[in-house]
Amino acid sequence: MKSNAINEWFGRLPGSVGIGNVRYTTSGKCDDVSIVQGTQPFTASSDGVKIALSFNGNIVNTMPLKKEMAQNFSNFIYNCDSDLVCHKMLLSYKKDKDLVAAAKAVMESLDGAFSVTGITGDGDFFAFKDAYGIKPLCAGHDPKGKTFAFSSETVSFDMNSFVRDFELNPGELAIATKDGFKRIQVIPNPRPAFCCFEFAYFARPDSIFNGKYVYEIREDFGRNIVKEYPEIVKDADIIMSVPETGDDSAMGVHEASGLRWERASRRHRYVTERAFILLNAERYSTIDKKINILGDKVKGKRVIITEDSIVRGDTTKVIIEKMREAGAKKVYVFVTFPRIIGPCFYGIDMSSYGQLIGSRHNPQEIAKIIGSDGVCYQSIENLIRATGKTENELCLACITGKYPTPCAQKIADAMKKRFEEGYEEKGRIYEIDEVQP
Repeated sequence: MKSNAINEWFGRLPGSVGIGNVRYTTSGKCDDVSIVQGTQPFTASSDGVKIALSFNGNIVNTMPLKKEMAQNFSNFIYNCDSDLVCHKMLLSYKKDKDLVAAAKAVMESLDGAFSVTGITGDGDFFAFKDAYGIKPLCAGHDPKGKTFAFSSETVSFDMNSFVRDFELNPGELAIATKDGFKRIQVIPNPRPAFCCFEFAYFARPDSIFNGKYVYEIREDFGRNIVKEYPEIVKDADIIMSVPETGDDSAMGVHEASGLRWERASRRHRYVTERAFILLNAERYSTIDKKINILGDKVKGKRVIITEDSIVRGDTTKVIIEKMREAGAKKVYVFVTFPRIIGPCFYGIDMSSYGQLIGSRHNPQEIAKIIGSDGVCYQSIENLIRATGKTENELCLACITGKYPTPCAQKIADAMKKRFEEGYEEKGRIYEIDEVQP
């Protein structure tokens, strides 16, 4: 869209403050209608008081919250957890229009991850994080100091020529005013638990976490795997990557090993679906169209593929099949994210044990299932070291089974026991009534 068209569009919008969201919901129904209904921002009003809210994350204790909202709002119909957060904020805020008290009530009553931006009916622009700071949220301003913004990633500030001011602390509320940001530590932080999957997959490579570009951390991941599996490196001829989140780690593998990085796998830019969130029937055809293998570049070669993570294994399996058809002699997989053994409760849509290949199989078994000559995961210790954080500053739940929030831990333990006993999971485990504490 041309700049004059953008200016014309913005000129139609009244007011001087707004919020938006590009995240798909990880709660509620998965049909097309429900997905549209779950589009953020959400709005809620009662007794002349209004709130608009958008958040990144996922709420675990949805069942008791649904009952509470139904009791307090006669017309409340549950769509997804975003709806719950919005109504909970409204319920607390309308008592005396105290943003600090309302944010505190939300923080203390919700179990899960939530980085929130919101607007009140009076035009107050605010943001806050859960007590563990699981998801990113930063603040910045334009060069003239007249416009203030919140964003999940620093790259959005770069793209709009904004200055990054700070990353919100866990349990912190920030309010944008004409003079800048007012920061209030609303509740104490038990310990930070920043999502480790951000470093491997979610975050843009040109965003900054912990004072370091994400792509630099991913390159370190690649260097780490070379050190951990020198015998595989010796048996390989070339490196390839699963584009595009495997590209940065491929550079690290290339630099540490000296092997040629052959750019023989290419991603179709117009196939935008993410395979791991699709239904089973859609996943194979999407992957097949999404990744193209340049066959004559791999024929007769022993290849290392760098992959950001393995969730179900479907993407990697299809790629390996295509490489075998092209005549690859051997195919090893270097996975930067350690083996995923448990579901995520905090905003990644991998929400049951049964869908996770790593929860049921060891690396040798996984290699056999996906058709590779070896699956080599980066160790948890090296992952932590590369992020620049400590073990006690990260959420490592999906790779350790240790969840930072109490409700999530109880549900995970209960469902793991059932799963091992042969229970057939039906949907996201945090939305099953009988396992809610």
